[in-house]
Amino acid sequence: MTSSAPKLGVALLLAVLLQAVVVAVTVLHFSASLDAMKETFARSSVSCLKGWDAQSVSAVEAQGDPCWQVTQQLRQLIEKSLSQRYQKQISSAVRDEVSRVLPSLVPEDSTLPRPKVAAHVTGSFAPKLQGGGGGGVATAGARRVHGQKISWWEGEKGLAFLQDVQLVDGELVVPQPGLYYVYAQTYFRHTHSLDQDGPEEGDEDRGRPLLQYIYKKVSTYPVPILLMKTSRTSCWSRDSQFSLHSAHQGGLFPLSPGDRLFVTVTNVSAVDMDERSSFFGAFLIS
Repeated sequence: MTSSAPKLGVALLLAVLLQAVVVAVTVLHFSASLDAMKETFARSSVSCLKGWDAQSVSAVEAQGDPCWQVTQQLRQLIEKSLSQRYQKQISSAVRDEVSRVLPSLVPEDSTLPRPKVAAHVTGSFAPKLQGGGGGGVATAGARRVHGQKISWWEGEKGLAFLQDVQLVDGELVVPQPGLYYVYAQTYFRHTHSLDQDGPEEGDEDRGRPLLQYIYKKVSTYPVPILLMKTSRTSCWSRDSQFSLHSAHQGGLFPLSPGDRLFVTVTNVSAVDMDERSSFFGAFLIS
């Protein structure tokens, strides 16, 4: 009993060693077979691309041919890659062209949204300046400008609004640098009496032009800078009780923080300050 124990241990050890050898041989054989299969497949794929003739095989035969399948997959992959590449190139070219022609239509790549800066102030029925019908040069804040400044704009009620822009004494204060579109319209309502003593009375008023100016004040220049002006000739019939004329203008201007915009007219007493008729504004484009 005692002598048989070592023999049993040796037998078990030999069995374990034999099993390990069998497993190792099996793994080596499987690895060699797998490498051979990979090499065979690679060679066959390359040989398909080199020597396979797509025109010599019918559609039915081609569907079951491994060479046809490899060729079709490779063709689809190439077409997809070229299509994506061309789409990126075309999109980039179109974007660059649009950015060159109309830079405001191309959104910036910044993660932070650009703040919206805009203002639209409208007429307000406040007491007007007396004796404002003349068309000479008036003084506005110790700075000489043409006409008289309209100071009673409305910035909050009705159609008016202020978005990141201040309205101070009838002037729009620019908050940040950029290219702005500035516009203004004034509506002139001239009333005149039918009981005129002579046929020539009122002829001077009938031929007087109605002028509108848009000025910019900057801290680095002592005198307001004229940006735009427009005019209408007030010629009307003597038989009418009143006459209506509108003056509108707008344009693009580069502005800096602290610049102030305001409107003047040559005959302020004739301006109809209805919010839909007379207005003034500016908004940031880029």
